[in-house]
Amino acid sequence: MQNIQSQSYTKPRTKTFDLVITSILAALVFVATMFINIKLPFGQGGLIHLGTSMLLIASILFGPKKGALAGAIGMGLFDMVGGWLIWAPITIISRALQGAIVGKIAWSKGHRGDNIGLNILAAVVSMPVMIAVYYIGQAIMLNNWISPMLSIPGDIIQNVVGLIIAIPVCIVMKKTPYFKKNF
Repeated sequence: MQNIQSQSYTKPRTKTFDLVITSILAALVFVATMFINIKLPFGQGGLIHLGTSMLLIASILFGPKKGALAGAIGMGLFDMVGGWLIWAPITIISRALQGAIVGKIAWSKGHRGDNIGLNILAAVVSMPVMIAVYYIGQAIMLNNWISPMLSIPGDIIQNVVGLIIAIPVCIVMKKTPYFKKNF
């Protein structure tokens, strides 16, 4: 009888825990985007921010689903409250795809974000997808396929900075007792 009761409580608690972790990750992406950003003087007014590094960290440490949700919610919310509302749909799509790709690759072949080479590959593979979604979205918004090219260097810088920050943070985090025990 006790075994049946403990099984019935385990699953809801796990779902609740997943929801809490995903919410915290989305909040961290939002805060890293909102409060630590530099407006670029070129392109269509893009930003260099630490939200990309938090998205990569979330995806590498917690997998594709949580990474996709954290990126889409955190950066989408930033666009909604930070004066970039028109960009929110594009951001939600591009960052969900980026988080899913990073998490899927980092968690492939039996790894769980614990292979530095796969983590770097994951981030690098996700970059052209993120850039392409923003480029296409901007081209449609502006009805112009040339001027969105001015934003590509900023997108590349943002992703490279995110990668440079995320990989060492993930290496350190994977050595903590929480990740050694749970992942």
